[in-house]
Amino acid sequence: MKFQEKTLEVSYKSVVILRIMLSLIFIVASTSHFFNTAKTVNRIEKANLGFIGSILGSPTTAVILSGIVMLIAAIALLIGFKTRIAALVLIAVLIPITLTIQVGQLSTLGPLFKNIALLGGLLFFSLNPNLKIQKQ
Repeated sequence: MKFQEKTLEVSYKSVVILRIMLSLIFIVASTSHFFNTAKTVNRIEKANLGFIGSILGSPTTAVILSGIVMLIAAIALLIGFKTRIAALVLIAVLIPITLTIQVGQLSTLGPLFKNIALLGGLLFFSLNPNLKIQKQ
């Protein structure tokens, strides 16, 4: 399938609302990584693919580091600072989290597709780095 380069006008307000709403879930999730670290580590250890959470060290370290990275990138996305980079960083955090916690477990099918939808929103910002107000 070949994509042609086309442009599409979208409402600036809709892009700002999408950016804000998308960032909020990562801000909330990152705070959970800090305040519910043991619970999050327990979820990793019980997951079918929990070994992924141990690749970079202990699951506790992975939870804290991912929380820090997620919070910084989510705040950048929220305020519209380096949105493409922020989206790419969040994608890099979201994929291993999704693989570790949601993939291979029937009980997390809903959250799996929530993460797929989040990935779609992040791809929007990573594929459209030049979202600027056009003067008419």
